[in-house]
Amino acid sequence: MNLSQFKSKLRQLESERRQAINRYNQQVRQYNQRVANQVRDVNAAISRYNQEVRTHNNRQRANQQRLRTEVARLQAEANTRHTTFRESVVRVSTSYERLDERFAHTPLTPQENYFFDLSEREAANTVSLFNALASDQSEAQPEDEAQDLQQTNIVDEIAVVSEELDSRWRGALFALHPRNPEAARHFCTSVREIFTEVLELKAPDNAVFAAMPGCTKTPRGNATRRSKIAYLLSLKGIQNPELADFAGEDVDNVIELFDVLNGATHGASGRLDIPTLRQVKRRVEDGLFFICRLAV
Repeated sequence: MNLSQFKSKLRQLESERRQAINRYNQQVRQYNQRVANQVRDVNAAISRYNQEVRTHNNRQRANQQRLRTEVARLQAEANTRHTTFRESVVRVSTSYERLDERFAHTPLTPQENYFFDLSEREAANTVSLFNALASDQSEAQPEDEAQDLQQTNIVDEIAVVSEELDSRWRGALFALHPRNPEAARHFCTSVREIFTEVLELKAPDNAVFAAMPGCTKTPRGNATRRSKIAYLLSLKGIQNPELADFAGEDVDNVIELFDVLNGATHGASGRLDIPTLRQVKRRVEDGLFFICRLAV
């Protein structure tokens, strides 16, 4: 090998060395980038989880505080109006206390935790609405402050069960017009059957009897509402009699509310004021959300 060939060989080796270094540095950069991406994704996931935990805890504290406040008002209320409905409200509150006691000593699955949160909201709504109905109605508010009465937070929860029931729900909202002197009664008349039909569609008697041969029945031989709810919970892998009992009391209370609003008058003009109409709507709307979540 002459000098020229030797120098050429050195240049070739030097080029190969630089290429090897460049490849190595590129692999290091790619590895570091993957690690950085993974760290970023983990940190983002942790941040989302922490935010969800904070949101959940804040919502839970708000519901707990609202429930305590409304129960205290209920216990201090000397008004004897709506006696039967009051008894139903007390049963819902008592049933929630049993559920709370059960869950306080039992590790919760994500599904159970979700329905426990909804149950707490339902219990607070129930007592809050009774207190509103038992109090004197305030003066009517301007119509432009009541437009939210005909809007809904339910997206497609009812539609997943039945498009027809979803259409019926949205039609019922039109009854909640501030100029309608019987808005609450018309609204509840339209919504009443949705609650029972959700259970009939998703927990028909034959399916309940096949899965739960020893379930309780009505005098007519149909599966009771609680049996249907227990069946729906079992489909989700939840075996919790306290939750099934609470859900049954909750639906019973909504049905009792419909009876109260169909047979009673409110305030000097025989109509509910707008703040109370909002509470009626919230009670029914959240109740529908709850039963539909149980059903699907």
